[in-house]
This record gives sequence, structure tokens and C-alpha cells, in this order.
Amino acid sequence: MSYCRQEGKDRIIFVTKEDHETPSSAELVADDPNDPYEDHGLILPNGDINWNCPCLGGMASGPCGEQFKSAFSCFHYSTEEVKGSNCIDEFRAMQECMQKYPDLYPREDEEEEEKASGEAQTPPAEEKVTKEEEKLN
Repeated sequence: MSYCRQEGKDRIIFVTKEDHETPSSAELVADDPNDPYEDHGLILPNGDINWNCPCLGGMASGPCGEQFKSAFSCFHYSTEEVKGSNCIDEFRAMQECMQKYPDLYPREDEEEEEKASGEAQTPPAEEKVTKEEEKLN
């Protein structure tokens, strides 16, 4: 014989073997596409931007989050012939903000320059051998 009891906030349900043998009559509820807590991609079913999408890498928050949202929204909703061509001011404001926080928003070309300068300081193995050979001659 199955029964339930409440212990504080918890509800404990005891079932019998016979209860488990009968098929479940539970009905699954379809996901609500407008549920703000439901996981979605970048664009919500209603066409809005999902600012909580992990694909944004946290860009929508932080010191330049508002500038990012403004620029991205402008681009997303742009109806110009060259999409986003009307958003130059928003992207400029975002870029200026990001330049104030180089530790949070490193520039890609700076990272490439650092890698290239580190590689340029170390001569290739062929050059080392050639210089050593020259000393021996």
C-alpha cells in the first residue's frame, strides 16, 4: 500500500511493487518557447536576442556590456543594404570602451604580435647550426 507523508518542506512518497508495474499516466508538458529560464540559442523564438547565451562569452555583461548590447542590437535589427552599416557609431563606442580595459578585452592583433615577437627572438635551429659551423671553420 503506497502512501505519502510530509517532513518539513519535503514530501516523501512510498510506493509498492504493484505501483511500479502499472504504466505511468504522467503527461509531459511541452517546453514553453517564451520561458526566459529555458536554454535557447543566440536568437530566441520570438526573434529577440538571448543575452544569456553562453555563445556571447559574457560580452553582454561587464564594463562594456551596454555598449556591446547596443552595437549587437543595432547590427541584428539592421535593415540596411549592407547589414550593420548604420551601426558605426555604436561599434565605435564599444571599441572605445574596450580599449579602456585592455586586460579584459585584449586585441587579437596584440596577441598575434606577442606570439610573433617571441618567435622572432628565437632563431631557427638551422641558423644556430650554421653559426656554430662557421665558428669551427
